[in-house]
Amino acid sequence: MAQPDTKKIFFENLSGAGKAIAVLTSGGDAQGMNAAVRAVVRMGLYVGAKVYFIHEGYQGMVDGGDNIREATWETVSSMLQVGGTVIGSARCKEFRSHEGRLKAAHNLLQRGITNLCVIGGDGSLTGANLFREEWSGLLTELVEQGLIEADSVQKYSALHIVGMVGSIDNDFCGTDMTIGTDSALHRIIEVVDAIMTTAQSGQTGTIISAVCYPSYLALVSALACGADWVLIPEMPPEDGWEDKMCGKLLIFLSSGMKRLNIIIVAEGAIDRNNKAITTDYVKDLVVRNLGFDTRVTILGHVQRGGTPSGFDRILASRMGVEAVLALLETTANTPACVVSLCGNQSVRLPLMECVQMTQEVQKAMDNKRFEDAVKLRGRSFENNLKTYKLLAHRKPESELPVSNFNVAVLNVGAPAAGMNAAVRSAVRVGISEGHKMFAVNDGFEGFYKGQIKEIKWADVGGWTGQGGSLLGTKRTLPAKHVEKIAEQMRKHNINALLIVGGFEAFLSLLELFTARGKHDEFCVPMVMVPATVSNNVPGSDLSVGADTALNAITTTCDRIKQSASGTKRRVFIIETMGGYCGYLATVGGLASGADAAYIYEEPFDIRDLQANVEHLTEKMKTSIQRGLVLRNENSNENYTTDFIYQLYSEEGRGVFDCRKNVLGHMQQGGAPSPFDRNFGTKISAKAMQWVTKKLVETFRHGRVFANSEDSCCLLGMRRRALIFQPVVQLKDETDFIHRIPKEQWWLKLRPLMKILAKYKTSYDVSDSGQLEHVVHNQPKESDASVAM
Repeated sequence: MAQPDTKKIFFENLSGAGKAIAVLTSGGDAQGMNAAVRAVVRMGLYVGAKVYFIHEGYQGMVDGGDNIREATWETVSSMLQVGGTVIGSARCKEFRSHEGRLKAAHNLLQRGITNLCVIGGDGSLTGANLFREEWSGLLTELVEQGLIEADSVQKYSALHIVGMVGSIDNDFCGTDMTIGTDSALHRIIEVVDAIMTTAQSGQTGTIISAVCYPSYLALVSALACGADWVLIPEMPPEDGWEDKMCGKLLIFLSSGMKRLNIIIVAEGAIDRNNKAITTDYVKDLVVRNLGFDTRVTILGHVQRGGTPSGFDRILASRMGVEAVLALLETTANTPACVVSLCGNQSVRLPLMECVQMTQEVQKAMDNKRFEDAVKLRGRSFENNLKTYKLLAHRKPESELPVSNFNVAVLNVGAPAAGMNAAVRSAVRVGISEGHKMFAVNDGFEGFYKGQIKEIKWADVGGWTGQGGSLLGTKRTLPAKHVEKIAEQMRKHNINALLIVGGFEAFLSLLELFTARGKHDEFCVPMVMVPATVSNNVPGSDLSVGADTALNAITTTCDRIKQSASGTKRRVFIIETMGGYCGYLATVGGLASGADAAYIYEEPFDIRDLQANVEHLTEKMKTSIQRGLVLRNENSNENYTTDFIYQLYSEEGRGVFDCRKNVLGHMQQGGAPSPFDRNFGTKISAKAMQWVTKKLVETFRHGRVFANSEDSCCLLGMRRRALIFQPVVQLKDETDFIHRIPKEQWWLKLRPLMKILAKYKTSYDVSDSGQLEHVVHNQPKESDASVAM
């Protein structure tokens, strides 16, 4: 394939020649650890280093022998989609002793290993840092005992440590998401959704217990499923919470608003008096006070199991490559670092700063400084908690502010999973801020036809987990119907618009902004929340719905590859959606371990196709049994999916055969992923709060009048922050013919995908993470972090 321009050529600037890197997983296992191991091994080999597995974590390091084995390219094949950790993880008491660490040092030195990549939680990473600090002393002892030569002290003078946080708890300060968290949320939501379908027929209070003590999973799963009540250690309920909770459940069921209540209890939940709140206590409380048929479901270790989500595979792959880069760039004076995710960007943070901040959380909890504990957990956790409170607990009518503003919500463009969560969030936040909310059915087509009605708090109950668009959505643009739409705006006295949609929604806002010159009705605050599986909206790195589509692609590719197990060598050609945007093909290829992904943004010709076939043929002869090639639907008008299928079939004759599959609209269907539910919920809540602010600012002389550029915005994720951007200012960033942004961040992932597929390619290290301090990690505007 044609190679993208890069500011730095990776293999010319950084070399691992002569270096030995060891990777281990320690502590509890987490989905995605194998993807991280695979990335470390392949990136390490790519730069010329020797790479070793340390089996069974620190125990294997202490025991040595066959527990420390050299890794090859082939040894990490077919492990990307496997849950847990194939190299094993074990807790080791012996490593906690000086004698145990002395043994470990000797075992590493026998293989020349002075670079460690540790995947685990804060305990595992703290142990690695202690090992690093003691290293020179351990070498001296080994010389004194005659176990190593004296010149080894100089040759192996420093031990370099880079950590990746692998934990479903997401309790490590300094990173928005840890490897395994998203997959654990998938397991929780799958169970909750299944329970909801069977419990809808009766009045059943279902209690779900999340396994993590720091309760991130409990809180975010409560947001993702629209739970009625959540109990977590960091937010002990006020005295009298029992009566308040039961009263709320009774109102819901007696009014007919709901037939099912969901209560989520985190392990370690307590009240203000430090008394434990257990699932059995809550069940007895509901049965005794309300008489409802109540069931308890304890999820336990099911949250750790299963295949990793697409998000975790990509996160782990990015972190694994970044860890190798960090090891190559480290010096004797560089502190041990942990590779983290902030917003949508990789960062490196001093390991012990993160560990100390994590320990401060527990100290705050022990001293009952709960608000401090929430803040120490980071802005992502804090914002999740604020959003949950805003959406789950409706204030009495007497306590609601009275704004006298009418706000309309509509969907525009193709359906995308997570749209309903965004609409629910907008409606409930709007009502909480005193607005009268209106729902527009079928986009602007319904708007000009007058399909507008007021929507209440209870009307959006249960919407979070629903796929598609319950409001209805059309691709119709407003320009041809501005007079009729303006008439409906007057009729219903609409003071603001919130649009959830894709590229058509962006075009619609541009048309409405232009229409302000003739129609004052459009001189109102207008904001767009990007929602499309194609992820092709300018001004935002990510769109609601893209993660669900990614998981549909990843799951399907896993099954397709598995279908060929035990058969002869086979290559699958898969066509993805996205229009001219190659996002799904690229990230789907990275998450599925594809050998190639053809997209419009990276032009290719017959020579590139031939080179890919030859490369895959060579790999098939020596190692892999199955190949995977993805093609974006509009990548090239001549090199169609059929053409590529026929080319691979002919050129691979005698080595492999081919099959093709067009995924089609299955990428748009299904229940939204936890990521899309929460991203849609939080970004829409932030958009509605912006609407409220603009309404207040632009209300003059008894009316709303907003005609400035900054009153017609798109809210998008840019690297680390959610930013409101005037749509007219995004025109220069947009390729309107192909309906894509002119610059797309994910193109930098393509060399990574190629390297992991064993291509020799250039790699841009100019955007790699730089060492930062944890206190400066969170930017002011990142409180609605994309990383849930």
